[in-house]
Amino acid sequence: MKKEKTMEQIVVLDAATIGENCIFDPFKKLGNLRVFATTNSTERLQHIDNASIIITNKVIIDKEIMDACPSLKLICLTATGMNNVDLAYAKKKGIVVKNVAGYSTESVVQHTFAILLSLLQHTAYYSSYVSSTVYSHQNLFTHIGPGYMELHGRTWGIIGLGTIGRRVAQVASAFGCKVVYYSTSGNNHTKDYQEVTLDELLQTSDIISIHSPLNQQTKGLIDSEQFKKMKPDAYIVNVGRGGIINENALAQALREKRIAGACLDVMEKEPLPLTSPLLEESIQDKLLITPHVAWVSDKALKKLMELTYENVRTFVEE
Repeated sequence: MKKEKTMEQIVVLDAATIGENCIFDPFKKLGNLRVFATTNSTERLQHIDNASIIITNKVIIDKEIMDACPSLKLICLTATGMNNVDLAYAKKKGIVVKNVAGYSTESVVQHTFAILLSLLQHTAYYSSYVSSTVYSHQNLFTHIGPGYMELHGRTWGIIGLGTIGRRVAQVASAFGCKVVYYSTSGNNHTKDYQEVTLDELLQTSDIISIHSPLNQQTKGLIDSEQFKKMKPDAYIVNVGRGGIINENALAQALREKRIAGACLDVMEKEPLPLTSPLLEESIQDKLLITPHVAWVSDKALKKLMELTYENVRTFVEE
C-alpha cells in the first residue's frame, strides 16, 4: 500500500512586503499555509515553528534559525537578492534556497528614469509653483526658474551591466545619450557600448546609474574619493543596493556641491534612520529618495508571485 505523502507546512514570514495576505491563497493548494504580515528577529522561531517551507522577502535566515528548525527544507525568497540567507550553511544543511530573478526588470528601469527626470527637471518645484497660485498671478506665460539639463548628447555611465543595466543603456540611448559602462563583476561585456574603468566613468559621465548587487566588490564602491572625481553638474542614481554608496560621503558631496544631485531607491538601512545625514534639510533640493519601490509595479508583483508559486510547486511535487 502506497504511503500517503505528508502535507508540507508552509509559512510566509513577511507578507506585508508583497501586499495583502490573500495574495498567498493559491499556496494553500501546496500545503498547510500560515501567513504573517511581519516577522521581527525575536519572532522568527515562533513563526517558523515546524515549517518545512519558508517564504520570505527580507527576514534573516541564519545558522541559528536553521539549526533550531530541523523541519526546514526550502527557503523561498520573494526577491532576487539572497544576502539575507546564509547560503553556505543552508547548502551544508541540505536546505534548498530559491530566489526569483528577472521579474522586475522593466519596473526598475522605468523607476530609474522616473526619479532621475523628476529631480533633474525640478518637477516638484514647478508643480508647487503652479499649485501655490504664484503662476496664476504673474504676467508672463512661463517661469524659467531653475531650468534643467537636457539628456540628449550627455554621457550616461552605467555601473553594473546585468539585465537591468543593459535595459537602462537602451533607454538612455533612446534619449540620445552616449552610454559607457563599468562591469563590477568583470564578467559582463558587450560591444554595444564602451567599457571603461570606474575612474573614467566617474570623470566623464553626466549621469551615473548603479544596477549592481551588493557584495565584496561593490560594498562602499562609491566613497568620498569617488565623488571627488565626478563632474560638479553630474547626477548619480542608485537602484541597485544600499551600501554601494557611502551615505555620509554622499551627503557631504551634496552639501559641498561636488555633484548636482542624487536619486536613491535603496539605502544601507531600510527604513532610513531618523539620524541619517540624507535627511539633512540643506540637501533636500538636490536629493530624491523613494522607499525601495522600484520593483513594485503591478506587472512585476504579479510575475513575482507567479514565479514564487512555481518555485514552491516544483519543490513540493518533486
